[in-house]
Amino acid sequence: PQVLAGGGADAMLNWMPSALAAREKGLPVVNIAQPFKTSGLMLTCWKDTGITNVEDFRGKTIGVWFFGNEYPFLSWMSQVGISTDGGDDGVTVLKQGFNVDPLLNREADCISTMTYNEYGQVIDAGVNPDELVTFKYEEQGVATLEDGIYVLEENLEDPVFVDKMVRFVRASMEGWKYAESNPEEAAGIILDNDETGAQTEAAQVRMMGEIAKLTAGSNGALDVADYERTVATLLSGGSDPVISAAPTGAWTHAITDAALK
Repeated sequence: PQVLAGGGADAMLNWMPSALAAREKGLPVVNIAQPFKTSGLMLTCWKDTGITNVEDFRGKTIGVWFFGNEYPFLSWMSQVGISTDGGDDGVTVLKQGFNVDPLLNREADCISTMTYNEYGQVIDAGVNPDELVTFKYEEQGVATLEDGIYVLEENLEDPVFVDKMVRFVRASMEGWKYAESNPEEAAGIILDNDETGAQTEAAQVRMMGEIAKLTAGSNGALDVADYERTVATLLSGGSDPVISAAPTGAWTHAITDAALK
């Protein structure tokens, strides 16, 4: 959001909890497209910790991403009445980097993972899936919308900017749908542009296969029911909700209506 606010980008990809929190704090971001229909976020835990359900999180250490990615977790814990301030009755939140080291090093009982990325990293590190237990936000009924395209509200009054976003969203969604149907080719494109040489074909094909499950069912237009579910989830955080009131003007179909016709 800071880059968008400073004029360093025309649009940003962001998870909706982060975007709506930023909007409530005064940054007028608007969702113009929603490529991801389904959440890929989950907690991955060591089975030998004895964790079998959410109540078992009490007294445990859980790795959580920050920089806006913490909102879904904090909302979930608030809904189920589990403190994030530590102690035997709450969870201790470990600020997790974008890796799986805290789990592998036993610094955390659970870590945040995406179905298409970090979970695979845990398995690639030699961990047997039977050693793990996972909690998908979708299955827990606390999923919120993830990767959407956001712009500053004021820019939507500029016809030149709107035309550029229409073309950008149209091209983006064509690309996503092509990648869904051609995961091997999509993986190859990533490898061709990987200057680090760190990526492997097997990992990229696996990731695209999982990503395809999340973009399936979206043509790019925000589903209002999904938006309202996300807002309701964020507002239901008890005494510490992510947002304090339902937003107004936080999304528009103007871009996708033109881009997808």
